[in-house]
Amino acid sequence: MSDTSESTDGAGADADGEADAAAVDAEEVRHVAELARVRLADDEVDEFAAQFGDILEYFDALDEVPEVEREEELVNVMRPDEVHEGLSQEEALSNAEETEDGFFVGPKVS
Repeated sequence: MSDTSESTDGAGADADGEADAAAVDAEEVRHVAELARVRLADDEVDEFAAQFGDILEYFDALDEVPEVEREEELVNVMRPDEVHEGLSQEEALSNAEETEDGFFVGPKVS
């Protein structure tokens, strides 16, 4: 989606009547809906155009977040991994309802 396009229906205009930089036009909404294989009515297209514009404004707000200094030293508070003896193949398959050639057999998915 282009963030420089102007809306033809006024959905991207602010209180002064100027178009937002993050305005989303109806054609872009239809394109995204087509990619997502979603059918939208004309009133839904207008509603989504306004919502997409709002979402893009939230992303613009992230540009105003100040950078912070990284902590000096990060410490892993988790315990170290410990290797334990695992199950043999026979033990792992012992409770399976059905096996084939040393593997679990599950239901077929069409």
